Amino acid sequence: FELLVKGLMRLEYRGYDSAGKDIVLIKKKGKVKALDEELYSKCVAAVLGTHFGIAHTRWATHGEPNAINSHPHRSDKNNEFVVIHNGIITNYKELKKYLNSKGYEFESETDTEVIPKLIKYVYDNRERDDLSFSTLVERVIQQLEGAFALVFKSRYFPGEAVATRRGSPLLIGVRSQHELSAEHIPIQYNRTPREKNSHNRPEDSSTAVSVTGDGKGMEYYFASDASAIIEHTNKVIYLEDDDIAAVVSGKLSIHRLNRQAGEDPVRAIQTLQMELQEIMKGNFEAFMQKEIFEQPESVFNTMRGRICFETNKVVLGGLKDHLKEIKRCRRLIVIGCGTSFHAAVATRQILEELTELPVMVELASDFLDRNTPVFRDDVCFYISQSGETADTLMALRYCKERGALTVGVTNTVGSSICRETDCGVHINAGPEIGVASTKAYTSQFVSLIMFGLMMSEDRISLQGRRLEIINGLRTLPDMIKKVLALDKNIKSIADELYEQKSLLVMGRGFNYATCLEGALKIKEITYMHSEGILAGELKHGPLALIDKDMPVIMIIMRDACYTKCQNALQQVTARSGRPIILCCQDDPEVSKNAYKTIGLPQTVDCLQGILSVIPLQLMSFHLAVLRGFDVDCPRNLAKSVTVE
Repeated sequence: FELLVKGLMRLEYRGYDSAGKDIVLIKKKGKVKALDEELYSKCVAAVLGTHFGIAHTRWATHGEPNAINSHPHRSDKNNEFVVIHNGIITNYKELKKYLNSKGYEFESETDTEVIPKLIKYVYDNRERDDLSFSTLVERVIQQLEGAFALVFKSRYFPGEAVATRRGSPLLIGVRSQHELSAEHIPIQYNRTPREKNSHNRPEDSSTAVSVTGDGKGMEYYFASDASAIIEHTNKVIYLEDDDIAAVVSGKLSIHRLNRQAGEDPVRAIQTLQMELQEIMKGNFEAFMQKEIFEQPESVFNTMRGRICFETNKVVLGGLKDHLKEIKRCRRLIVIGCGTSFHAAVATRQILEELTELPVMVELASDFLDRNTPVFRDDVCFYISQSGETADTLMALRYCKERGALTVGVTNTVGSSICRETDCGVHINAGPEIGVASTKAYTSQFVSLIMFGLMMSEDRISLQGRRLEIINGLRTLPDMIKKVLALDKNIKSIADELYEQKSLLVMGRGFNYATCLEGALKIKEITYMHSEGILAGELKHGPLALIDKDMPVIMIIMRDACYTKCQNALQQVTARSGRPIILCCQDDPEVSKNAYKTIGLPQTVDCLQGILSVIPLQLMSFHLAVLRGFDVDCPRNLAKSVTVE
């Protein structure tokens, strides 16, 4: 019990809201400490003859946070099959409808509950009695769509556990009383290439391989994050998509349905280079740095289960019931503070293009100060990472009083904005601990783009544009990885800038928001004066600041404003400015006028701001470190701004 609960506590910084364990199912709404107290009160005198337990903290997506919706979920009241699940099942409604028709009763509001019901259905309808546990799981996951990391337990298979993943992370910690006899686990394939079409599959003929030889004195830990297990072992196996890992009588085996060309036939046992005191940050210096580097995953998670790249369909589940009402509106008002406001600025142009509606972007405090007119046929969006931002929450209440439809865009389930809006989008970026927001900004950006795509689905004239954007979103995580690979180049530029007192960031069009957000990041954590300037305004005042000593970062990408930005560049270089330019990788025309360049991969214009903001996030991080400041806890600032 202590091991399981402590593991959950290691993960609690992620901000989950309910937890539970098996096989005596114990669940509790709230923090892990509440579960710990429940365990103590129920089990302090109990001696359980088990060597297996599963525990899970839940981030509520389907169904409110409560004990019934908490994991583990079960197949029936006898707990014949139980499962814990990290991820989202996108076809759960179809599966639930089918299982209901077969007489299976559901007790929760979650998408997860279809999984234990489905494995019981497969078990009840098996063609022979000797099917293995891992074969049952294999058949189940072939019916699942979406993303998942799963651990299964069953009364019918004592001494066994099965885990699998697709899209969500899952690792296996290995702890042994003896020296490990192997540095890898071979994959066992149910079908060889020649047997692919054969009905006589040798699916249950494989034998498990122990990493110690006899399987004795072994412990295995299944976890979504190494921070939960690092105090017990630093030996881990990272599972790949559709791996099925089974532990039977102390022996671990990993199965796959068939082998693909070029696939590695083993899973290496890796040694984590991580100390216990570092587990909250992994191998990163700060949460902010970790969160910057998490953006390929966080952006993917924002899109996960919402964009079908095969059909080019975008569905935001929290908005679909209000879509007709939103389409009838006369105006969109998008309200936020700080970084959330910048996400609105970044997407205003594409929202206007895709919705063909006027879009007002408002700072919440200014919006309230002006007593802005709001009408019943307005739709108001409230963007907030925490969902508790005081000014934004007050703007929400102001608009509700005037009859507008309210939409929340938050990263925190159960927050005030989440509860008080009529509908909304959870950005699924994962908990953000660094005060300076990074991955939440890019996920807010993507969420608003997805809203525009959903609104324009039936506009024939916009189908080409929609397809271009959806194809850009498909490759976005890989593009972000390419930008993150420029970190050393960005650090070398920061080495030259960190003693400066001021910094200007210039751009226009789709990249104006990047200037505002990049300058804000530099202000927040480096305490340098920095200013985001609309390049079109250069001659109306800011040009007076330019000389050889003023650091200037310019964003010049190949889009509709390319020629205008080149004009601004000429104005800067003519005044002895030494611009650091963010541009496309293969742009010699711009590069020849730059003091330094940061070459970025090119994507569709409305998504370029996601790629161009990351170098500025990294720049602010390196500047703060070089100046000797606490990156995660900048002075005078809090993560969640709950007062005006």
